[in-house]
Amino acid sequence: MRKILVINAGSSSVKFAVFAGGAQVASGAVSEVGGAAQLKFGGVARAVDAPDHRAAVALCLAALAEAGFAVAGFAAAAHRVVHGGRDLVAACRVTPAVMAAIEGCVPLAPQHNPANLAGLRALAALVPALPQYVSFDTAFHATQPEVAARYAVPGAVEALGIRRYGFHGISYASMVRAVPGQVPRRLLGLHLGNGASLCAILNGQSVGHTMGYSPLEGLTMGTRAGMIDGNAVLKLAQVYGIEGAGRILNLESGLLGLAGASDMRVLAQAGTAQAQFARDHFAYWAVRHAGSMIAAMGGIDALAFTGGIGENDVQMRGAIMDGLAFTGLRFDAQANAAGAENLHDIKSLVRAWVIPAAEEAWIAHEAGQLMDKGA
Repeated sequence: MRKILVINAGSSSVKFAVFAGGAQVASGAVSEVGGAAQLKFGGVARAVDAPDHRAAVALCLAALAEAGFAVAGFAAAAHRVVHGGRDLVAACRVTPAVMAAIEGCVPLAPQHNPANLAGLRALAALVPALPQYVSFDTAFHATQPEVAARYAVPGAVEALGIRRYGFHGISYASMVRAVPGQVPRRLLGLHLGNGASLCAILNGQSVGHTMGYSPLEGLTMGTRAGMIDGNAVLKLAQVYGIEGAGRILNLESGLLGLAGASDMRVLAQAGTAQAQFARDHFAYWAVRHAGSMIAAMGGIDALAFTGGIGENDVQMRGAIMDGLAFTGLRFDAQANAAGAENLHDIKSLVRAWVIPAAEEAWIAHEAGQLMDKGA
């Protein structure tokens, strides 16, 4: 049975999983790379020495080998890469040209692509004969019409790569695959977590997304401001400098800026007016942006929640679905409270589901498809 190793390298972490025959058979992570690193695997966490991504990947491989998953048994490795730009719009096998193209997208995703590249390079150095494949978070949104992707800026500005790319595409692609029954013609995807976005999915393809040039745009998020006037950004840059403005908008805003905590669970338990306002802000903008995504599809037949908040926050799901009652959505409060897959009641004109995030499984699936084609 073919085994595929999936690597998701972040700025200070390396998550890994093994898939055999499409099923996940092992998973773990090295966190705090470059600091007080910990390896979590098999339900056990222990301190490790991981000064960089290469050391972290080596620890992942050693842990898997101890559990009976030797490198020699892997048919391939597959990676998540956040930004593929305008050219990398489908999963592909890693070649020197692909690596160069991913590196060329670093200015578009300076917080993500360097870490993704570090994971790719680490594994290539440790196991040079192992074929590697990549899936891109931006690729799913390559089907957006140009009128949706293009900002209303001069051509010289657009040529700098400033356009709406969209993100969380691996999550949305796996969502489309997992919806019950036939894929709805007009599906609203809600990926709600520390990073949050909505996607208009028409006939299984993205035609609109709340994130744009970067993952900052759109909804209120854990630490990201979401939609904000460009002149306000210029004012922040004038007062705090470009780096300071970037720090505020990406790392100090969102739920954290509104209520002092970025974790929705903490806010739900706080019981303060400030915490409730932050939750209300999140729900309001999710509903308001949903109206935009519904317009992009010309209506709505179904919606699906995924991500940590989407899958687990009963009250937030209820608030958002209440806000979308104008679409004909009627949800079953008991089913929602129980975290059931089907949330809509029998009279609802719009179906609603909870679909667990399965990004690693989709990455392995895409790599497997390419291998089947001989790529």
